[in-house]
Amino acid sequence: MSLPRRAFLAAYKTLYVRAARPLIFRESAMQGHARALNLMRRADRSPALLALLRAAHRLAFEPQPVQVGGVMLPLPYILAAGWVKGDGFDSETRALEAARGGWNLIPGWRSVPALLGPVEFGSFTRWPRLGNPGTVLWRDPATRSTQNRVGLKNPGVEAAAEFLAARQAFLPEVYGINIAVTPGLADPARQNEEVLQALDAFLRRDVIPAWFTLNLSCPNTEDDPAGNQSEELAALLTGSAIEAVEAAGWQTPLWVKLGPALSERQVAALMRAFAGTGVRAVVTTNTLPEPAPDDPGTVAGIGGGRLHARAVEVTAWAAGEIARHGWPLDVIGCGGVESVQTHHNFAEAGAGGVQYLSPLIYHGPLAAALIQKEVLHG
Repeated sequence: MSLPRRAFLAAYKTLYVRAARPLIFRESAMQGHARALNLMRRADRSPALLALLRAAHRLAFEPQPVQVGGVMLPLPYILAAGWVKGDGFDSETRALEAARGGWNLIPGWRSVPALLGPVEFGSFTRWPRLGNPGTVLWRDPATRSTQNRVGLKNPGVEAAAEFLAARQAFLPEVYGINIAVTPGLADPARQNEEVLQALDAFLRRDVIPAWFTLNLSCPNTEDDPAGNQSEELAALLTGSAIEAVEAAGWQTPLWVKLGPALSERQVAALMRAFAGTGVRAVVTTNTLPEPAPDDPGTVAGIGGGRLHARAVEVTAWAAGEIARHGWPLDVIGCGGVESVQTHHNFAEAGAGGVQYLSPLIYHGPLAAALIQKEVLHG
């Protein structure tokens, strides 16, 4: 590691832990997130700030290309869906009006990839969602965890695709788009129709990411579609999605994100389904549903430290089943990746790359660069 990079990361770590984080933690998680959104909006439109973020990225990260899930990633660290996902709206008409009127309805779309590299945008649903009211974000510093019940707040696929299409020239070279099945929608045929409509919103505007992710688990909603993780329905949704992308003339790989509340037998069945339809990667896992801190009767998704052991276990189940059959399917770990040890836990379980989000809260925006430094140089 170069001396400038080592010195930069050492200074960054000291400043974030000793100065920035204590100030951020004086406010609630809700207030801190609102400030982050405002900062991202400002950075998205500022050439000077964008240039500064790109310079910080070059100084903080070492090039580390890796082939995962049919994608050549510049780094094996991907910011998970949930951070750059956009504002909520109560109708598609209003969301499209905002997109066409110049409103930055996906804050961070330009600034976050400039600093972090690979980012998965979304989750986006077929229709806009306002998300859940009240307090929906919490921190648990003792375990370096986060918890949320945001409720898939997003502008919907039509507005998101419209917004990104108007900014094609400025989109990052490598990024993903995460599409979530609408919570509460029980009819498999309708679910399939909405997934295809969601993909079409991007495909017909030529907004083609490096990968699409189909999110089959949404623990931060009031109605987690757990049934979407059955072998039959997962095969239907992924098979139709892959066919739609190929029919549009693209070979964009499909990834799938699973929840952690699955048995080993369920994981094995899902891997069989994905191998049969041509899914290229499985992200293990989404957040873990547990009672919300201020309302034991409400479920909210746990990320970070309290998710880690379970996510590693599911990763090992998935990777083991894939290895037994020799399927061309990669596994990407997600859940509490915050240190060299947690990174190694996923790698030893069979993950070829990792996604992260909660470490941004406890280790700052360059959390992945700190992990990379420890992994590569100790």
